[in-house]
Amino acid sequence: MDWDKLRIFHAVADAGSLTHAGDALRLSQSAVSRQIRALEEALGTTLFHRHARGLILTEQGELLFDATSTMAKKLDTAAARIRDSEEEVFGELKVTTTVGFGTLWLTPRLSKLYERYPDLKIDLILEERVLDLPMREADVAIRMKEPNQADLVRKRLLNIRMRLYATQAYLQRAGRPERIEDMRHHRLICQSPLVPQVSAGAHLTRSILTQDVHSTLNVNNYFGVLQGVLNHIGIGVLPDYLAVDFPDLERVLPDVESVEVPVFLAYPEELRQSRRVTAFREFVQDEILAYRRLQAVDVGSEQG
Repeated sequence: MDWDKLRIFHAVADAGSLTHAGDALRLSQSAVSRQIRALEEALGTTLFHRHARGLILTEQGELLFDATSTMAKKLDTAAARIRDSEEEVFGELKVTTTVGFGTLWLTPRLSKLYERYPDLKIDLILEERVLDLPMREADVAIRMKEPNQADLVRKRLLNIRMRLYATQAYLQRAGRPERIEDMRHHRLICQSPLVPQVSAGAHLTRSILTQDVHSTLNVNNYFGVLQGVLNHIGIGVLPDYLAVDFPDLERVLPDVESVEVPVFLAYPEELRQSRRVTAFREFVQDEILAYRRLQAVDVGSEQG
């Protein structure tokens, strides 16, 4: 089977249009169309249904597209391995993590990684959905639970807990709750228990809401919750890793917290030797160690 025709077929199937595929491949629409017709003739089947709005794969086309997608991912992996120098770190690295951790902890620290490796190109994918690492939806993942996909290298980074935080300005104005029952007199800032999030956070939020809380601010990510707390709107449910970076946060109701949430770093076994992945893993581990040292200082000062 002609590899060049398969490459053109994959581009057309991915774009759903001869014109868009031609633009991506820097070929004319007629040249792309000729290659597709030649491939269909060689296979003795129709690969696309053609209509005014574009192209739709036939059942046979779907089968071929699945095969070319797998080929493309394997070629990407091979290219990544070839590009990885034994002495230099460069090229693209796709990293995925949750919106909260990626926005509030990881991104502010990435300048240190770029200082070490200025030619690195990071594609940071922030979403609650767990991406498929073996299928190369991402190269590295940082997740709030142990990944269950096969053929992954996984490392436990730290444990976190969801806790209650407010600012001194808010507590001076509204008073400090002494018992969880006092939360009914305060505004709770949180994610709705129904939106995708760490289950420990949802459970803690539900338990607080049973106290007949009169006023709430629901935000669909922890960045918004944090902004609400820092602007003295109320008491927020937030991950404890924020306390180091945001000293204005003051913990309230120290006995109220979630169960421990493990944070894992994972990547496909086939990328074990990747210099880019190794560089990122070592960077994250260094930052976790620095964070733990600061956390220990904060805990010591509180106890003192």
